[in-house]
Amino acid sequence: MDLVLREPTADDVPALGRIVFEAFGAIAQTHRFPPDFPVQEMASGLIGGLLAHPGFYGIVAELDGRAVGSNFLDERSHITGLGPITVDPAVQNRTVGRRLMEHMLRRVRDDDRPGVRLVQATYHNRSLCLYTKLGFDTRALLSNLQGPALNITIPGFAVRPATADDLAACDALCVQVHGHDRHGELVEAVTQETATVVEQAGRIAGYASSVGFLGHAVAEHNDALKALIGASPSFFGSGFILPTGNGEVLRWCLSSGLRVVQPLTLMTMGQYQEPAGPYLPSILY
Repeated sequence: MDLVLREPTADDVPALGRIVFEAFGAIAQTHRFPPDFPVQEMASGLIGGLLAHPGFYGIVAELDGRAVGSNFLDERSHITGLGPITVDPAVQNRTVGRRLMEHMLRRVRDDDRPGVRLVQATYHNRSLCLYTKLGFDTRALLSNLQGPALNITIPGFAVRPATADDLAACDALCVQVHGHDRHGELVEAVTQETATVVEQAGRIAGYASSVGFLGHAVAEHNDALKALIGASPSFFGSGFILPTGNGEVLRWCLSSGLRVVQPLTLMTMGQYQEPAGPYLPSILY
């Protein structure tokens, strides 16, 4: 198989968007789950955004001169996030996915990154097996939640937009919970005005880059996390992700009218600390 890996260009967006749409749609349909991308335009928009973003590195798999897959690496922060990785359904089971993954893992090692993570669709057995063989460890079962904004206030907690003055406190909280910060993502979220902080007795008890598929959050305790979720005006993208093991917050979400639409799995390689507080991962980690 004459497979070539190369850097993507803007001209690749239509082909890669189609592959993302069809690949995610095919596996979801096989297992009777809703697709992450209901229309192809959403997938193309994501790919276009990733290619234009200086904090993401992308690679295209080309077979006989035709793009058949892609993979991306979020390099905005200390720990890298892997994905989305997709392979054209017409050429799956021909090691394209493995080659794309191996390329990214070499880049992580060459850059001396301390760790790389991803979030995998739990029902996709083949990807789970591939990632495990490549060295990833399963860390947590996650639930993708969707529904309307809750408009719920938690007594004693005030949620407000995050500013640049909050960055140091938010980074310190992320280090406390995870052992590392996500500074690059948080700076971007503050600039884009999607980030929020929750205060208790005048001090920051949690933050969210956004409450949505591409956002993450950390908090000192569950009430602070509930306040961030309850105050979010919407859940960006395909909802938000909550560790299923956080039964208290999951029950609160379900009793508030949200629903679980799919199970996901957090997988890591390299540096990892068991979380020392509640959190919301993004679709990357």
